[in-house]
Amino acid sequence: MSQIYTRRFFLGTAASAVAAVSAMAEPPTVSLRPVGRDADLYKQAIPNVSEILADSGIKGDVAFAVVDVDSGIWLEAANANMGIPPASSAKAITALYALDVLGPEHVFETQLIATGEIVDGVVQGDLILAGGGDPTLDSDNLGVMAEKLKAAGITGVTGGFKVYQGIYPLAPVIDPEQPDQVGYNPGLSGIALNYNRVHFEWERGSDGYDVTMEGRSLRYRPAVRIATMEVVDRRGPVYTYEDKAGRDVWTVAKGALGKNGARWLPVRKPGLYAGDAFVTIAKSLEIDLPEAEIIDSLPGGKALIVHTSADLRSILKDMLKYSTNLTAEMVGMAASVARAGPLDSLRASAAEMNRWSVEKLGMENPQMVDHSGLSDDSKMTARDMAGALGRIHGTGLRPILKPVYLRDDRGRPERDSPIKIDAKTGTLNFVSALAGFVTTPEGRVLAFAVLSANPEERAKISREERERPPGARTWNGRAKRVQRGLLERWALLYNVAVVPEPAPVTAAGTQPETKAEPAAEAVADSANAVDAELEPEL
Repeated sequence: MSQIYTRRFFLGTAASAVAAVSAMAEPPTVSLRPVGRDADLYKQAIPNVSEILADSGIKGDVAFAVVDVDSGIWLEAANANMGIPPASSAKAITALYALDVLGPEHVFETQLIATGEIVDGVVQGDLILAGGGDPTLDSDNLGVMAEKLKAAGITGVTGGFKVYQGIYPLAPVIDPEQPDQVGYNPGLSGIALNYNRVHFEWERGSDGYDVTMEGRSLRYRPAVRIATMEVVDRRGPVYTYEDKAGRDVWTVAKGALGKNGARWLPVRKPGLYAGDAFVTIAKSLEIDLPEAEIIDSLPGGKALIVHTSADLRSILKDMLKYSTNLTAEMVGMAASVARAGPLDSLRASAAEMNRWSVEKLGMENPQMVDHSGLSDDSKMTARDMAGALGRIHGTGLRPILKPVYLRDDRGRPERDSPIKIDAKTGTLNFVSALAGFVTTPEGRVLAFAVLSANPEERAKISREERERPPGARTWNGRAKRVQRGLLERWALLYNVAVVPEPAPVTAAGTQPETKAEPAAEAVADSANAVDAELEPEL
C-alpha cells in the first residue's frame, strides 16, 4: 500500500535524527550500542526509494545521483548512467560554459555603423544595425539608440539600411519538432529582439477582429511588417505558419479567439524583425530610413551608437530564473565561437560544449544537441550532471540558481524549511528534471540530479499536440513528487557530514562507488567572481 508522508512526519524525523546524532557525538559513558539502535530507528523511518516511487505513481524511467560535495563520495544513485533528456536543467551547464569561456563580466554590444561621412545630417552611404549576440536586446534599447541618433543630428541616409546578423549561424527554430506557434522556440542568429518574439493581440469589433503584431516592450511598441496575421473562419488548426515572400505569415482560427486576448509568437527571421522595428521607431523620431536589408558580411565604417548589455552574470541569473531558451542558445554559441571560432550550426556549438564538459567538468558522455535542453535528442546522465555540480561547488554557480522549496501537505511552498535547495528545473512533455544543491539541516552540502522521462508516452504526441498534450501535466506532477521525496530523504538520511554506510541497492538501479574529482582549475578561476510554474517544453 502506498504511504503518504507528511511534512509533520519529516520535520519530526529530522528532529529525531539531530537528537540521535548529537548523542553519538558525546563521549560514550557505557556503550555505543543503544545509541546506534536509535540512529538506525530514525533511518528506518525515512521512506526508501521504492516507497517514494510507488507513492508518486510515476510511470517511465527515473534516474538520480547524489554526491557529498566536500568528500566527493557518492551517497545514492539509481539508473545513474542512463541517458535521459535533461530539459532545461542543462542550462546550468550552459551557464558554467559561458562563465568559464567568456567570464562573468563579459558584455554584448549592438552597434549602429555608418559606412560614409555625415553631411547635413545625412549618412553618405549605408547605416548598419550590427548584432553582437545580445540575447536581451529589446525595442526600448533600439528606441534609445534611435534617440541618440536623432540627438546626433542624423535624419537619413543616401544608401540603404542594413542589418548584420552573421556572427552566429542562422536557424529558423531551435527545435524543429515543436509546434509552429510556441514562443519559446524562436529563430536564432547574431541579433535578437524581444527574445525573437512578436506580440500578437486581437479584439473583436463590429466588423470582425482588430489585430496587431508588435515588437512590444515597455516604452516602444513598433508595429512590424515582417510578421503578419490573418483571422480565418475555420475550425482547426488553431494556427498555421508559412514563410512567404520574406515574411512570417500566420493565420489563426476565428473560433479559437474569443472576445480579445494576446500571446507571443516566435519570430523566424530575427535580423529582418530587428531591422523592421528599428525603421518604425526611427520614423517616429523623423529619421527617414528605407526598408531593412540583410547583409552577410560587415563592411568597414564608423560606429555612431553602441548599446551595451548587462554583464554576463546578470544575464545568466535571469536565464536560470525564467528559463529563457533563446538566452541559453545565444550565450552558448558566444562561448563556442570564442573557444573554437566560427560555427556552421547550433549542433556544432553544442558539440563544442560537450567537449568542454568532458575536459573541464569531468563528464563522461554528455550528448547535448543544443544549449537550452529544448530538444529531446539531447541526453545526459544523472551521474554526469550531479558529478559536474559537485566538482564546481563553491565556484559561484549556486548563488545564481533559483531557490526551490519543498511543499507542505496542502501544496504550499515551505520557505522556512531547514532544508535549503538551489537548483535548475527542466520540463518537457513527459520529461522532468531537477539538478542542483541541497543543504541539510545540519549544514551538509550535497549535489544532486534527478532525471525522469516516459519516452513511450512522449512518442505518442503529435507535433500539433505538443503545446499542451493530454496527461503531461499529471505526469509532471508525479515527477515533481518524486523529486521532493528524494530531496527530503537525502536531507535527513545524509544530514551529518560523516562517511555514510553504503546506500542499499534498490530495484531501480545501483550506486556508483567512485569519488567525484576536484573542480577544474579553469572553471574555478573564471566563475569565482560570480557571487514559474513551468510551462511545457522549457
